[in-house]
Amino acid sequence: MKREALCILLAIVLVLIPTGYEGAKNYQGADRSRAKVLSVNNSAIIDTGLIRTGEQSCELKLLDGRFRGQTVTGVNLLKGSLESDKLYNVGDTAYVVVEYEGEEIRYILMVDHFRIGWEVLLIALFALFLILFGGKTGFRAIYSFVITILMIWKVLVPGYLNGANPIVLGIVITIALTVLIISLVYGIDRRLLAAGSGALLGILVTVVLGGIFTYLLKIHGAVMPYSESLLYAGFEYLDLTQIFIAGIFVGSSGAMMDLAVDITSAVHEVVVKCPDITRRAAIRSGMNVGRAAMGTMTTTLLLAYSGGYIALLMVFMAQGNPVDNILNYKYVAAEILDTIVGSFGLVTVAPCTAICAGVFLTKRD
Repeated sequence: MKREALCILLAIVLVLIPTGYEGAKNYQGADRSRAKVLSVNNSAIIDTGLIRTGEQSCELKLLDGRFRGQTVTGVNLLKGSLESDKLYNVGDTAYVVVEYEGEEIRYILMVDHFRIGWEVLLIALFALFLILFGGKTGFRAIYSFVITILMIWKVLVPGYLNGANPIVLGIVITIALTVLIISLVYGIDRRLLAAGSGALLGILVTVVLGGIFTYLLKIHGAVMPYSESLLYAGFEYLDLTQIFIAGIFVGSSGAMMDLAVDITSAVHEVVVKCPDITRRAAIRSGMNVGRAAMGTMTTTLLLAYSGGYIALLMVFMAQGNPVDNILNYKYVAAEILDTIVGSFGLVTVAPCTAICAGVFLTKRD
């Protein structure tokens, strides 16, 4: 219970910590609200093939906030982008920003469809499934999930925006999360030492290789989606390339923890069943488990990264781009770097964890 209580306390502290960016000027003098779409007017929408521009006018009933219950007219601006544009139908619930002065509404900006309710339901179902399947372990998985989100949102992201060294801060956050999450699984014992050591050695490999090959491949951090917008928004001091390097090892650290825990648990089970097993035999067992797990783990990373770029791959194929052209594109090289360096870390984690588990969990040489 002590671990759970500490996690709850840490989560509360993280929730209460201000990021320093809560009072953005863009949202001062504005109220955010849900709004029911009562009617729509599409007469000002211009269709040009697949592209839609112009604006959609919607009659709305505000469901909460300062002006709850009022019926107003909102404007949905269309930019001609299928990625960002949206259209509303009667009965939809929209998320709107109400700009006002005193008690007078000046303008209604329709941000997007209101999705928080369904997102909360999805998260609740996920949490319920974890608890039903995992019991106490499921609760601990939820604690680690919540704390990871809060650490990223409350510490990592504000730290980057404030100009902290991305690689140093990323390493600190990754180490803290690795120790915390593995301790939730095992408690404070030798298994934590074995799994933690293996995972951290793998993370160190990704840090070094990520830095070296980002330089050799001449990758600029602006390949990250939306990153260039930060420079134009007043954060020109940010080192996007270092943030990109940090993203490589932060993004793959979860898979490394997973593999380290799998191998440590397997070696621990062998040691429990055969207390007289030698260190060499325990290490050999850990190596065998690591070899079996590595194949699927590296494929997991590949599928995780490539799944988000399936449309880009389709564009390349549809245009008949030669493979050598594709491999030399900067954003493709960045994804290859992400995948291969993360996989290098996994390959390092397996033998390192097997050795650490064999040394720390057995009593015989």
